[in-house]
Amino acid sequence: MSTPLLIIAAGGTGGHMFPAQALAEVMLRRGWRVRLSTDARGARYTGGFPEEVEIVEVSSATFARGGLAAKALVPLRIGAGILGATWRMMRDKPSVVVGFGGYPSIPALGAATLLRVPRMIHEQNGVLGRVNELFSKRVDAVACGTWPTTLPEGVEGVHTGNPVRASVLERAGAGYIPPGDYPMQLLVMGGSQGARILSDVVPPAIAGLPMEMLRNVRVSHQARAEDHDRVAGYYAEQGIDADVQPFFDDVPRRMSEAQLVISRAGASSVADISVIGRPSILIPFAAATGDHQTANARGLVDAGAAIMVPESAASTESMTEQIKSVLDNPAGALQMALAALSVGKPEAAENLAAMVEDLAHKGTKS
Repeated sequence: MSTPLLIIAAGGTGGHMFPAQALAEVMLRRGWRVRLSTDARGARYTGGFPEEVEIVEVSSATFARGGLAAKALVPLRIGAGILGATWRMMRDKPSVVVGFGGYPSIPALGAATLLRVPRMIHEQNGVLGRVNELFSKRVDAVACGTWPTTLPEGVEGVHTGNPVRASVLERAGAGYIPPGDYPMQLLVMGGSQGARILSDVVPPAIAGLPMEMLRNVRVSHQARAEDHDRVAGYYAEQGIDADVQPFFDDVPRRMSEAQLVISRAGASSVADISVIGRPSILIPFAAATGDHQTANARGLVDAGAAIMVPESAASTESMTEQIKSVLDNPAGALQMALAALSVGKPEAAENLAAMVEDLAHKGTKS
């Protein structure tokens, strides 16, 4: 019997690529071949993928960027991507195709639809992204990372949770040291793309903490490249020990060492926080489609594990008070960490892998 092939199709942000990586790791352990279908932007996030994963860059595009001329070419580029993916699947037919969202997932899912290959999607957020919504009625199964997920009428979802990478699972439930009169770590994350509001508001909010607390604070701050110098400069001027980088490739380690995480509410970030188990202050991206980051944060907030601050309320003064409220209450911070663990789903990648193998066994419905 030939080794089954799984094609994973994912868009070019960490929110799509990290759960895709987690599934790839599990499927390789289960004896499958794995091929990742993404675009050049997505390929930038493949450094952590196992070397056994074949990475194929496809022709794709999005209507969200570029001028009128670029937008006019989007259908042609996507069409070329679908034709290329169809040709590759005819030469090496996959057993299952899984889409994780983003425009770069269209070619593989489109080809799988044309060739009637068993296919499914995984939606990380509480609201379907545009591409997953397009394919939700054209696939054999819909896996949901956040629950409940708003789905089109007639579409049923399976709550798998959001898969986290092996490097996160290695830190699952890592012992939490509550804040106190000793060095404390703060991790500030704006998602894989960074977030300007966190660079604008959080540094002065930290600087506004009482001196007896501030002297113990150490900061890891993920800031956009264009914001790096001013953020790093501000921390230095204030005498705050801070490591500022555009991207941290060791987030699991930094998170496990943190007393508090300040973050956007992207699905992967929320999943990492809940699996490792850390108190958090979440600032959902206000312009997210369907306000899905607020939906993502809801589980941690309702469990008492996180404080949610809408962008409109994220002033320097309010953030100082929220940070202080966690760092000044060791017992409460510990309870938040335990509450985060209570809603984590470290088994999410295994759940999704089981769906893949079940679909390979049953075959396509349409």
